[in-house]
Amino acid sequence: MYALVDVNNMYASCERVFNPSLEGKPVVVLSNNDGCVIARSNESKKLGIPMGAVAHLFKKTFEEHNINVFSSNYALYGDLSERIMNTLSKFTPDIEVYSIDEAFLYFKGYERFNFNEIGLNMKQAVANGQGIPISVGFAPTKALAKVANRIAKKFPERFKGVYVMDSEYKRKKALKWLKVSDIWGIGERYARKLNRYGIQNALQFTEASDQWIRKEFTVVGLRLKKDLEGIPT
Repeated sequence: MYALVDVNNMYASCERVFNPSLEGKPVVVLSNNDGCVIARSNESKKLGIPMGAVAHLFKKTFEEHNINVFSSNYALYGDLSERIMNTLSKFTPDIEVYSIDEAFLYFKGYERFNFNEIGLNMKQAVANGQGIPISVGFAPTKALAKVANRIAKKFPERFKGVYVMDSEYKRKKALKWLKVSDIWGIGERYARKLNRYGIQNALQFTEASDQWIRKEFTVVGLRLKKDLEGIPT
């Protein structure tokens, strides 16, 4: 099984580590030159602040809603990211740091373990060690782990930030829910192309023929299809 660990609202969460009074309050982090929004807390998202929002155009909105605005501090974010990855590596030595706020962990030989419990323990360890919230998705492949993580993050009350995709029923249900535009590796242009062929969700993508997928989306698209079918590529 693979686990994809993703930090919730990484930059905004990092700012809260050093200013706990920001907990529960709207936070945005701006790009290098304070030009646009590159991170938002959930509270800011609910207020309708879009990713990439031009800062000076939203200045009035920030003030009206008492949104806490920060310049980016990449040294801080990088240091906390390294600490988080070190904490995660204690759960399995097979870890691939994918970005500053994401990592794949491979649990080989853990078939008899309770992955939901492992995920909750990971969340608690990072919360205790770094004070940062994370979401964890478990699945047989990396692409499916991405989907599982999306579900964990989308429904935190239901799954407590951990989702384990450990059955064919769960795989199909998740892929039917996931829009093709939200598939890891499918850009906007390819999503529109798939929509024109009547493919609206990830399950329909996997049900297309291998030959057609390879022709239209090259071998990379075919590998993604196999990964979503539960075949590691």
